[in-house]
Amino acid sequence: MNPNILERLAIVSLLVSSSVYAQTDREATLDKRVRTEVAQFKGKVSLFAKNLDTGAVYTLGGDDRVPTASTIKVAIMVEAFGRVAEGKAKWSDDLVLTKEKKVGGAGILPELTDGLRLTLRDGVTLMMVLSDNTATNLVIDVLTADAVNARMESLGLKETRLMRRVFGGGESVEGRKEENKRFGLGRTTPREMVTLMEKLERAEIFSRGASKEMLELMKREQGTNGIWRGQWRVPKATKSGALDALRSNVGVIYHSRGRIAMAVTCNEMPDVNWTVDNPALLLMSRLSEILIEGLGK
Repeated sequence: MNPNILERLAIVSLLVSSSVYAQTDREATLDKRVRTEVAQFKGKVSLFAKNLDTGAVYTLGGDDRVPTASTIKVAIMVEAFGRVAEGKAKWSDDLVLTKEKKVGGAGILPELTDGLRLTLRDGVTLMMVLSDNTATNLVIDVLTADAVNARMESLGLKETRLMRRVFGGGESVEGRKEENKRFGLGRTTPREMVTLMEKLERAEIFSRGASKEMLELMKREQGTNGIWRGQWRVPKATKSGALDALRSNVGVIYHSRGRIAMAVTCNEMPDVNWTVDNPALLLMSRLSEILIEGLGK
């Protein structure tokens, strides 16, 4: 064989080996940084992240089954848009607020007058922007939890399930199973939530216009004190969830180093803390910065 060809092959082999080594070293550094942060946290952390531009991923318990809290509202939103796209519902359909349908927690509707008439569009907007629990239940009453779950199944998401209405009632088939009682409102895995966000970002569920509308709703979420906290100058599309012992965050950070999709669940916290400085929220902020740096271009 020509000596020049042998020399070129050797150079190519060296370059490939160096690239693989650099990538492996970068992954090891990212893993060490994440685990160092997580080790200081009192509770269990499960996360999955992906750079949608490069395909680089990181997981730490990414396939753990976790309670969703309000992040399941992303799945409810998807079913609402699907129902309208298929002509089975209209955005102008009425939702009527009654005293019996008002529930506590996040939202503004419990403060408003009984008999108030909203549209399906209003309900979905309040559900996503303010995480309004009453609006969420009004929307679930129209869609049903089983329909939300069927939609997730059709998207290949086997673990993402809505169990019931917020604070009870309207149980799905999954929600009536004893093994699912511990999850509360919903169940998922961090990997599946990132997959759902990726499908939205790539317009793989419905039309590009519908996908853009859903992401625009998520971009307007209020009270984002988790994964976006330290990156507040950077555009984002997120959904947060909270329980006494849990904080969860799902979203895409539109960073100059790539569109970084991530889902983080911090559970089993020993102390109840409903301030914006909850340890889980602070941890999520630090982790998001580490993940952007470690997975970024």
